[in-house]
Amino acid sequence: MPHMKDAILVIGSSGQIGTELVSSLRSTYGNSNVIASDIRLSSSDEILQSGPFEILDIMDKGLLFKIVKKHQITQVYLLAALLSATAEQNIELGWSLNMRSLSHVLDLAKEKHIKKIFWPSSIAVFGPTTPRIMTPQHTIMEPNTVYGISKLAGERWCEYYHQKFNIDVRSIRYPGLIGWKSQPGGGTTDYAVHIFHEAIKNKRYTSFLSENTTLPMMYMSDAIRATLEIMDAAAEHVKIRSSYNIAGLSFSPKELAQEIKRYIPKFEMHYKSDYRQAIADSWPQNIDDSSAFKDWNWKSSVNLQEMTSDMLKNIKKLITE
Repeated sequence: MPHMKDAILVIGSSGQIGTELVSSLRSTYGNSNVIASDIRLSSSDEILQSGPFEILDIMDKGLLFKIVKKHQITQVYLLAALLSATAEQNIELGWSLNMRSLSHVLDLAKEKHIKKIFWPSSIAVFGPTTPRIMTPQHTIMEPNTVYGISKLAGERWCEYYHQKFNIDVRSIRYPGLIGWKSQPGGGTTDYAVHIFHEAIKNKRYTSFLSENTTLPMMYMSDAIRATLEIMDAAAEHVKIRSSYNIAGLSFSPKELAQEIKRYIPKFEMHYKSDYRQAIADSWPQNIDDSSAFKDWNWKSSVNLQEMTSDMLKNIKKLITE
């Protein structure tokens, strides 16, 4: 259950997940108890107007400490990261940002300045040697992307800090996330957001992944709910302290295009694979999330039809406003 004395810092609050997570947390904990932060001022009026906002470069450990003390932070949601496609274009920054941000936050918990951490992992921790169908919770993990390597290392650090220092850090392996409130931030599954904007505006889209590239996906409402549910679960129920598999939908660009055509019959889909295809080809097609169900009762709720209808309806509103 939420504790009203909790003060929460969301790092990376302007990104695809952060924007929606801040709104959900503020409605639960109260606007003034949820501090949004990012490396630059948020472009979301809702985030800036509804509660506190701090400019924070997560690489600056001293500034992070000041903000934690200033607001008497008890929980940190660390969402700042360089995502899969972007990190391949900037290897050094991808590694250093993704790793140092986590070590800064884990150290704060080790020094007893904060009590609880949420840190997202990703299906990118899996690699070309991982079983691709119903990928198990515990399996071969040999990622071959900067992002995947950093997330796998991060999972090991989370478990290490939990075992050695009893840090309450919790994590889920996000699939590709699809939402309409903000633009995606440089991931390999971004096509599944871009496609809706292009379908409405231009009735055509060229996918950077091939038509039969099936990947695990999740609608943002399910992803936010999974995040809140694992953080609300009793500590003894969170048995896995590396990161949990969670599953939502699995579909290919072709299947998504067919679904969109039910609403926009003249929609045309074209395919031109780029460097992101190789990343996608190293990832699972679907995920076994039975551990999350068993430990903290996780269950996805949104199917492809519901997601498509909701995305089209909301993006149409955004475009016409």
